Amino acid sequence: MTETTGKVNLLGLTQRQLEQFFEAIGEKRFRAGQVMKWIHHFGAEDFDVMSNIGKALREKLKACAEIRGPEIVSQDISADGTRKWVVRVNSGSCVETVYIPQGGRGTLCVSSQAGCALDCSFCSTGKQGFNSDLTAAEIIGQVWIANKSFGTVPAKIDRAVTNVVMMGMGEPLLNFDNVVAAMSIMMDDLGYGISKRKVTLSTSGVAPMIDELAKVIDVSLALSLHAPNDELRNQLVPINKKYPLAVVLDACKRYISGLGEKRVLTVEYTLLKDVNDQPEHAAQMIALLKDFPCKINLIPFNPFPHSGYERPSNNAIRRFQDLLHHAGHNVTVRTTRGEDIDAACGQLVGQVMDRTRRSERYIAVRQLESESEGEQPRSAVPGN
Repeated sequence: MTETTGKVNLLGLTQRQLEQFFEAIGEKRFRAGQVMKWIHHFGAEDFDVMSNIGKALREKLKACAEIRGPEIVSQDISADGTRKWVVRVNSGSCVETVYIPQGGRGTLCVSSQAGCALDCSFCSTGKQGFNSDLTAAEIIGQVWIANKSFGTVPAKIDRAVTNVVMMGMGEPLLNFDNVVAAMSIMMDDLGYGISKRKVTLSTSGVAPMIDELAKVIDVSLALSLHAPNDELRNQLVPINKKYPLAVVLDACKRYISGLGEKRVLTVEYTLLKDVNDQPEHAAQMIALLKDFPCKINLIPFNPFPHSGYERPSNNAIRRFQDLLHHAGHNVTVRTTRGEDIDAACGQLVGQVMDRTRRSERYIAVRQLESESEGEQPRSAVPGN
């Protein structure tokens, strides 16, 4: 478990929270802006480098505050330029962050929880079980680490991280307050100044929290759909049993309609061979999304050990895309990136100290299956 110092970690505080902090220690509110710039624009983690702050205040800050990001356990770089960090959080678990370069854009895929409580059947993160929510400092700390690693401090217009997607480990809407605080820092000009159009929260469909999100922030929204009907989605995305498609899509419509500016929902759909990739599934999806402005992102399944699923053929993927396209939808197929470092979509596993014992049960079942098939059982966690 990561050692805690009892000091206030300024890394995860929004501008307003920093102002409140400085008032609480008897200082002027404008100090918040100065310190926030040092932390996020310059990557500072030492108060002594803050040259526009007097020595007396620096000493006061050293006594009661700190700037502490997650501990970097490892960093891997793929042949295609994708980067993956494994970082240790306060609970002792490790989570993963992925940076994907493409042209002039650099997208950072950020985790919000250690593990995930939702257990989507095709996602290796879900098979790890759940340990803890990340703090706001641990979430924004992933952006802080990525920016510093590229030597892009002080921040520049051409900095490496141009887009952030809350699509890493965990369900962001189940860690609502910390995720909202971190995204606020991402968009704040004193933070990372990323456009609200380029910060995206992806949810599996926690419908009530989509409505709550609309009250406090206007980031882009993505829905992990993965099935065009309730029966199949109940199997692939178990939270659908609580919030079925009609309820989730209504919440998404309300959220998007409140944004204006011709913003649209991103629909993510992982294609699984012979499970959800057939023409009838495309037809159902077309009917489901009729008159709903959206862009569809098809994600060919990225295998992990003992998942029970396979990637569809390229022909099946193109067929599915063409059917949606001919119906008038904007459809892209996500290129698999970082597969050689297990950084592709659905492959993130980290090292989760599983409180739910789901990973233990999953491994036991897979071992029994392997033994029945005459294979050697695996003792490693899925994805490793």
